[in-house]
Amino acid sequence: MVRTAIFTLRTTIGQERNAAVLIQQKSSLHKLDVKSVLVPDALRGYLFIEAHPMAIEAAIEGIPHVRSKVVGKVAIKELDHLLMPKPNIEAVEAGHVVEIISGPFKGSTARISQVNLAREEVTVELMDSPVTIPVVLHADYVRVIRTADSETESDDTF
Repeated sequence: MVRTAIFTLRTTIGQERNAAVLIQQKSSLHKLDVKSVLVPDALRGYLFIEAHPMAIEAAIEGIPHVRSKVVGKVAIKELDHLLMPKPNIEAVEAGHVVEIISGPFKGSTARISQVNLAREEVTVELMDSPVTIPVVLHADYVRVIRTADSETESDDTF
C-alpha cells in the first residue's frame, strides 16, 4: 500500500485559492485520495497537496490555473513555518517607535506605552498629535521603526 505524500503545485499567482477549491471539489466528486490542500499566504504561486501520488495527476487534470507539479515530495518539517506563523505581538515592546500600517491612523508614527499579550493589542501614543491620546490597536496594525534600545540619542556638544 502506497501512503500519501505532500507535493507542491505551481499555480497562477493570485489564483491559488481558486485552484485549491476546484481540486477539493473534484477530489470529493470523483472520490480521489486527496487528504488536504494548503494555500500559504506567504508563498504566492504555489500550493501544497497531500494525496496519493496517482490521485494528484487525476485531481489536477483540467483544473485551470494549475501550471505544473514540482518534482519531489515535501517533508512536513519543511512546512512548519507556514503552518504556525509567529505572532506580531512577540516583536513589539513598550518604548518602541512604530508606524501604524492600517486603520484610521494609517501612516502615523507612535510610541508603544503598553503591550497586552493576551489580547494581542498594543496601546500607543501618537507622536504626530499635539495632544497625547492613548489608542489601543491590534498588534498586526503596527510595524516597528525603532526599538527602545536604539532610542538613546547622543548629546554632541560643540
